[in-house]
Formats: sequence, structure tokens, C-alpha cells
Amino acid sequence: MKALIHAEKAGFEGLRLREVEEKLPQAGEVRVKLKTAGLNHRDLFVVLTRHKPTDPPVIVGSDGAGIVDAIGEGVTGVQVGDEVMINPSLGWKEKSDAPPAGFDILGHPTDGTFSEKIIVPAANVVAKPSYLTWEEAGVLSLAALTAYRALVTRGKVQSGMKVFIPGIGSGVATFLLQFAKAAGASVYVSSRSKEKCEKALALGADQAFDTGADWEQEFNGEKMDLIIECVGAATFNRSLNQLRPGGTIVTFGSSTGDSIQFDLRAFFYGQFNLLGSTMGSGEEYKEMIEFMEKHQIRPAVDRIFPLEQYKEAFDRLENAKQLGKIGLSIS
Repeated sequence: MKALIHAEKAGFEGLRLREVEEKLPQAGEVRVKLKTAGLNHRDLFVVLTRHKPTDPPVIVGSDGAGIVDAIGEGVTGVQVGDEVMINPSLGWKEKSDAPPAGFDILGHPTDGTFSEKIIVPAANVVAKPSYLTWEEAGVLSLAALTAYRALVTRGKVQSGMKVFIPGIGSGVATFLLQFAKAAGASVYVSSRSKEKCEKALALGADQAFDTGADWEQEFNGEKMDLIIECVGAATFNRSLNQLRPGGTIVTFGSSTGDSIQFDLRAFFYGQFNLLGSTMGSGEEYKEMIEFMEKHQIRPAVDRIFPLEQYKEAFDRLENAKQLGKIGLSIS
């Protein structure tokens, strides 16, 4: 079968479509014939940070959806022919304060979804909601689960809250916007792209403004109950200044740098809450799917490329040209 593998060389030079052996699922596993898969910044990170020629080959990719075509011994509740989505969160079953030891994400070091077929634990497939297209179902899992845990489990979003999402445009950010609106919150977003601001307004944002603008002026004195931060050093302190006393910042990313400095005295006098978040559990994945079905939420799909055009897909993601999710059509 055909698969997109990273091996032998650093960066994009090590990324190649290759023929690999098709395997059978073992006990407790299922094999899925994939129809679509989704790109995430994690895939970029994997490709760009594997530098040693001795690094073992890996099929990249975390998101995917398709049809079960084989099941291993002892599998119940899943049948050949079932239409499913793949939860890429491995080894994290129940909701908890933090992932358990042994938690991993599909796509590295475990082979991922950029292939014609994939074998995963039966517990990591969930029935595809009938209202979603294959393109939508195949691109949502990692980003939607990350957004759901950050916003609902950690951020405890409630109706009537004011929520700010700086750096709208990524798959996670667009899910945050849609989930927060569905929960009844007022949602504010920012981007350096006028086009992304306009698209965010079309998705339901109450206000969208240029990230480079004067935030005090843009917010017109409003303070936020909840801010979901993934930009990092470039915006963190500006976000903190827009938080109401007792408000909460949840952070799940740091695309502009991992290290920041902030005024600790202002922080504790403000009674602020700072929470970290990443991915989510199988329990939260099922809650998320139920939430999406209840509100008929569809992922914002940016572009779908054939698997053979993976270079164009990665380029679009690396240069932040997308609003929403980029996908790969596999079969």
C-alpha cells in the first residue's frame, strides 16, 4: 500500500511517498481503509525536527477517517464496513487532570494516517456522524479534541462569557470559535490577515480585528472572562492585559516562542488563572462528537489535496495560508 513516510533525511527532503507492506490487525485492533486525512502543525513539527539519518522511518499524520476493512481477535462493537473517524490520542481513555504515563499521539513514533490503510486500537475509532462529509470527518480529530479540552474541560466555558482567541486561522482556533459560540459565549478574535478576520466573522465571531492594532481601543474597555492562547510570546502579555480580574487564560501552544516574562505581582493581584492543556482523552473525544452532533458543527475546511500533492499541502500549512483545516484525499 502507499504511504507518506519520513526517513533518512532531515526536513522535507526526507518525506516520500513509498510502497509499504500491508499488515493484519492484532488482538484488540482494527484496520481502517482511509478516505481522507488532515494536516496539523504537529506533522510539520515531526518532519522538521527529525534530523538523524538513523531515526526510524515513520508514517506521519494524526487525523483520518475511513471504512473498517479488518478486525483483530476479541474486538467487539466494531464491524467490517463501519464508517469511522480515528481518535489520535493513544493510551488516554478517561478524562483526567493530565494524560497518564504512556500517552502518545498517532503519527510519531506510532505510524500515522497519511497512508492507504492504518491499524489502530479498536478503542480509537468512533462512528462517523452521518451529517459530516468524508472531507470534514477526516480532518477534525486532533484539532477539535484539543479545542474541546482547552475550552470546555479546562476553560469551563459557559453561556454569556466573553471569550478571546488571538491568532484565528488554525484548525484548533476555528473549532474554538465554533464551540464557544455553540456554548453561548461572545467570541472575539484577532489575526494579521484581513481575509481571516472576515472569514472568522462569517463563522460567527462577534468581533475580529488586526492583531497588530491597539487592543485597548479594539476592546473599547471590555475585559475577557476566558482567553485561549496558542500564539505564545508575541501575544501572551497583551492577552493578560485584556483579562478581567479572576479571569482565566488557557494555553495549548507557543508558535512564537516558548519563553515569556510577565508581571507576577499584577498576576496575583488580578486573581488570574493560568492553565495548560494539550489534546484530550477518549472520554472527551466522545463528548466532543456528541457536542458537534447536537449543534451540527462542521469543521472549517480550507483545502483538500490529493495525497500525491502533499508538498503543496505542507507548504500551505507552513506558510499559514489556511483558515481552518487542510486535508489529504487518500482513496
